[in-house]
Amino acid sequence: MNLNHNQSATNGSYSQTVSTSTYDPEVFIDDEELFTIRTANTWLQNANKRPVPKMLFGQLWYEGELCILFADSNLGKSILAVQMAHGISVGNHMHPFACEAEPQPVLYFDFELTEKQFEARYSVEFADHYQFSNNFYRAEMNPDSDMPDGFKDFDEYLSACVERSIVQTGSKVLVIDNLTYLRGTNEKAKDALPLMKHLKALKTRYGLSILALAHTPKRDMSLELTRNDLQGSKMLMNFCDSAFAIGESVVAENMRYLKQIKQRNTREVYGSNNVCVCEVNKPANFLQYEFLGYGIEADHLRKPKRTSNTYSEYTDQVIALHEEGKSLRQIGAQLGISYSKVNRVINAAQANS
Repeated sequence: MNLNHNQSATNGSYSQTVSTSTYDPEVFIDDEELFTIRTANTWLQNANKRPVPKMLFGQLWYEGELCILFADSNLGKSILAVQMAHGISVGNHMHPFACEAEPQPVLYFDFELTEKQFEARYSVEFADHYQFSNNFYRAEMNPDSDMPDGFKDFDEYLSACVERSIVQTGSKVLVIDNLTYLRGTNEKAKDALPLMKHLKALKTRYGLSILALAHTPKRDMSLELTRNDLQGSKMLMNFCDSAFAIGESVVAENMRYLKQIKQRNTREVYGSNNVCVCEVNKPANFLQYEFLGYGIEADHLRKPKRTSNTYSEYTDQVIALHEEGKSLRQIGAQLGISYSKVNRVINAAQANS
């Protein structure tokens, strides 16, 4: 809709006269306006006054980012997330993922483990407990809590409690384990949007860095991890600042690899040709990821199964005729099969060569 000179823009109770001839975006800045308008140069000058975001977990997660860590069930998302949170709380890092930030409070919302399950991971047979920093706060749901009056539903009450906990602990780093709980059982795109808007609003209001854990749906383990493997909808990926995934390796039972999926503050460092290979171990009283080295994602994937659609008695003949320079239709006509099947056989052979 175009607004002419002195035309009134009205929506419900909101009404304001817009004068295009006198509007100065450098002067007319109203905190109640939906948009903040400044020249590109002013944005750059203002941004230059702000500190450069520091690494919280190498190039995978920076200060001020809403980052999503996703993986299939039972691959150790929570194990890595606790390890990351602990590192930030004491100012240490897991090689090779630098933590440039000073030690600070971290608030970890755990919707997965009971306190006894948590104890089992960070003790030796429920004794000799690991000593975390007092900067590390863990929050667990209280099953005896009743929702007070004044909230329209539990989701609104939950959001208010999360915000109050941030204020109480003074935390600037927030870990949510996991997004599925906050979203309930509904995985539709329209339900992802309010959640991401709420998290981004919290991030902006309190200057937070947020790590949110999420699941992948059932997937083909012979294929590379992509942003399409994030459970629910692409809405989550569109609204987050960064994302990385944990992949299961076929090389060894406890072996995992970390892959960078989305980044805004850096270039891609840990893509499919340079994944970080790790092993889940518990050397004493701290269950953790241990970095082994770098690798190629394809080396950790299952080999595609040969099926009758792509591998048949014609495979050797098709490849031989293809190498002679014959077209798909010529090969199909000579062998009495469709050219589309010829194409599938060639693609499958090349993928497994």
